[in-house]
Amino acid sequence: MDDQGYADRLAANREEKDEFFAEHPQSPIPPEHREGFDGLEYFPPDPDYRVEATVTVHDEPEPVEMETTASNPVRYLRVVTFAFEIDGEEHALAGYRQEGEEGELFVPFRDKTTGQQTYYQGRYMELDPAEELADGDAVVIDFNLAYNPFCAYSETFACPLPPEENWLETVVPAGEKAPDLG
Repeated sequence: MDDQGYADRLAANREEKDEFFAEHPQSPIPPEHREGFDGLEYFPPDPDYRVEATVTVHDEPEPVEMETTASNPVRYLRVVTFAFEIDGEEHALAGYRQEGEEGELFVPFRDKTTGQQTYYQGRYMELDPAEELADGDAVVIDFNLAYNPFCAYSETFACPLPPEENWLETVVPAGEKAPDLG
C-alpha cells in the first residue's frame, strides 16, 4: 500500500476510535469529560516507524511479572522477541501472552517520549500474526498504532506497566500522544 493510502486508512481508524471514546458507554473517558472531548492527540503518520522486525520464538516462554497501575501485578509469558532498527540503531521488544492465550501478542513499551509527549506509564501495541510465528520470520511493527492504556484516561482501570526489557533507548514519535482531559 502506498504512503497516502496507508495515511488515509490510519486517519479513518483514528476517527473511529475518537468516535468510540466520545460516545460509547464503555469509553475510558470519564462521562464528565466526554462532552468536551474532541479527539485524541496523535503524532502525524510516519512510514519510518513501520519497521520490519525479525522474530525469535521462545519455545519455553518465561513468566514475566508486570507491575500494574493498581497494586496487583499480572503474569505474562514472554513468547517472542522482535529485533528491529530505528534510525540505524538496533532495538528489541518482547511480545507477551497470558498463559493459555493464543493469537494476539501484547507489546507494551516505553521510549524517550514517555512522560514527555506520551503517557508517563508507557504505551501499548498488539500484533496479531496471521499464523504461528517461527524463528527468523519477518513481521511489521507499526508504532503509528501505539496507543495509551485505558488507565491514562481514568484511574478506575488497572493497566500492566511495560517491563524494563521493553524500555527503548530511542525516541519513537509515532502513535498516540499523552491525553489531555483538561
